[in-house]
Amino acid sequence: MDLKIPEKAEIILHTLEEAGYEAYVVGGCVRDSILGRSPDDWDITTSAKPEEVKALFRRTVDTGLVHGTVTVMLDKEGFEVTTYRVDGEYEDGRHPKEVSFTASLEEDLKRRDFTMNAMAYNPKRGLVDLFGGVQDMEKQIVRCVGNPVERFTEDALRILRAVRFSAQLGFSIEGETLKAISVLAPNLKYVSAERIQVELLKLLISPHPDYLRTAYEAGITKEILPEFDRCMETEQNTPHHCYTVGEHTLQSLLNIRADKVLRLTMLLHDIGKPDVKRTDENGRDHFKTHGPEGERMAVSILRRLKMDNDTIRKVRSLIKWHDYRPEGKAVSVRKAISLIGEELFPLYLEVQRADILAQSTYKREEKLARLSAVSALYEEIMEKGQCISLKTMALTGRDLIDAGYAPGKELGEILGRLLAHVLENPEDNKKEILLKLAGTV
Repeated sequence: MDLKIPEKAEIILHTLEEAGYEAYVVGGCVRDSILGRSPDDWDITTSAKPEEVKALFRRTVDTGLVHGTVTVMLDKEGFEVTTYRVDGEYEDGRHPKEVSFTASLEEDLKRRDFTMNAMAYNPKRGLVDLFGGVQDMEKQIVRCVGNPVERFTEDALRILRAVRFSAQLGFSIEGETLKAISVLAPNLKYVSAERIQVELLKLLISPHPDYLRTAYEAGITKEILPEFDRCMETEQNTPHHCYTVGEHTLQSLLNIRADKVLRLTMLLHDIGKPDVKRTDENGRDHFKTHGPEGERMAVSILRRLKMDNDTIRKVRSLIKWHDYRPEGKAVSVRKAISLIGEELFPLYLEVQRADILAQSTYKREEKLARLSAVSALYEEIMEKGQCISLKTMALTGRDLIDAGYAPGKELGEILGRLLAHVLENPEDNKKEILLKLAGTV
């Protein structure tokens, strides 16, 4: 099997071999190359010790000398070069207490997580696949190297990585591997929120975000997102729905494009429903106020996952407004854009469509027709440059001050009333007209 390796990676391999060491590209780059995907990084493993690697290259960075890793810089591009190693005892369920270097490639490969990540390649020696990685990829399964209980006990993050790889590649998880995940999922408590966040996001923006169902069934979400478990267990006895809250959530994730903010919004848009569910005397379920409750819960969850403030802001706002349904009339749409904001309104439209498509077919055509009318009017409003905020109003606070109005709260109230007028009457968004109206609105 011949793999196409970047020229700079080949230079590093050749330099190490010329000095008498073994060297291979290893791990994810080998896996992705075999799958016909473009690797993000080209990692290299070698029999050379870190100080020996540093002696061979002009520019290196001490990335993780304790673990045998040196980053070799060629031009402005960095390649991680790691010495063959054997991990010592894992004390915290995440990191080995110590590592020792070895001269054996096999020893290095067998400490890795999954068979598809435990392959190495050298242009002269070809593919080294000691644990059936190619065969498992052909079978489309994720399988641990060796004993899965040992692999997951060593590093609990691998539990979530198994589901993430499965979602990214559309693979199933091999039986014994899945069984070990179910047993050891509670060990995820040893993993930092930042690492959980990275893996969860990769799963969510994968081609199969609905594989979060596997995480639920294996007990993973119970540890990292218990609110989702409640959604999976909450029925929706209403004509508008045909799934539990959780299954509706999974369907909505499939109906929206692979964008971080959009997928997080769909994951959490109904997260408040279990807490506000009420059933009337006819047995019909109601979820009034699930928007505000979901917004509050989403902020708490995203902060717990150490998400950045900008993402929290956007997701929070989209959840707040996700159930808001303006009429298909220009004035209603202008008011909606003003409420939700010009930046987020197109995302809001995507969220509403994904939500509708994940519901029952009850009144679906009417719902989609209204949304199409709103979308068309949004495009028209933006094309015409109609006023939808104070920023796009033809009169500013400075203009009012220059006209003799005193700065302060009253000035802000006047601007707010003028904006409300212009949203109703876009043709009046002219400075002279607004100055005349300022004393009367």
